[in-house]
Amino acid sequence: MHRNTLIIISFLTFLIAVVPGHEVLGQGRKKQKKITLATSHAKSFIGTPYRYGGNSRNGIDCSSLIQQSYAKIGIKLPRTAQEQAKVGNKKGEGSVRPGDIVYFKFKQKREKWWHTGMVTYADQGTIKFVHASSSRGVVEDTYNDYYKKHTKYFRRVIK
Repeated sequence: MHRNTLIIISFLTFLIAVVPGHEVLGQGRKKQKKITLATSHAKSFIGTPYRYGGNSRNGIDCSSLIQQSYAKIGIKLPRTAQEQAKVGNKKGEGSVRPGDIVYFKFKQKREKWWHTGMVTYADQGTIKFVHASSSRGVVEDTYNDYYKKHTKYFRRVIK
């Protein structure tokens, strides 16, 4: 009976380690704790109105949301999305994980601007991210064709 119990426990441990999207996949507990803390902090702002240059729960912009969320885990990032986009390692869409940052570049009538968000979920081709939308405030969105069209790249800053 003891041998069977060990086999079952070993099998379950193996499954937990290889199931896509599971928190433990390829990440140590310390790293996973950082990812959870950063993404939870960003998500805690959901419902906060957007304010250009804002950095509080009364109003916040996209780059401050990212800057503050990473500051919670001791990672210092520049203030603007364009400057933040220079930090970390580039990742392809297929290899992103929660905690990664997505950067967008938009153009409209000769005006260009950068936008950023934090990946909160990534599994089997579905990606969700939290960001400060200028029209809706802080929201969690699914990464869809609209966002794909404007994506500059993804970056990983949690090593």
